[in-house]
Amino acid sequence: MPPRMKPTAITLDCADPEALAAFYRQATGLELHPRSNGDFAGLIRENGLSIGFQRVDDYQAPRWPGQKVPQQVHLDFEVDDLDEAEALLLELGATKPEHQPGGDGWRVFTDPAGHPFCLTRS
Repeated sequence: MPPRMKPTAITLDCADPEALAAFYRQATGLELHPRSNGDFAGLIRENGLSIGFQRVDDYQAPRWPGQKVPQQVHLDFEVDDLDEAEALLLELGATKPEHQPGGDGWRVFTDPAGHPFCLTRS
């Protein structure tokens, strides 16, 4: 039997880790990781799972849904009210691409660094 692996972190490349951490902190309410600094910023949940943001020189944002610069990573978040969450995210600086393949079930957004992520109903 292979060793059991527990996910502990998801890290996104970006040009400005602190700004992207601030966006996700406001969107999720997660706490700032204690080891955040200028080249890395992170958020942490009570269960220990963290979302990290690391500075990459010459970062190129993904261009969803195209694959010229692929999405690199994809996060999904569950929400109670899609419309309410969408309004908050757009106010925080997310964008909503025209291409929305999820119908009424889920919505695609891009964060301020260009990473696509989805909201699904609880």
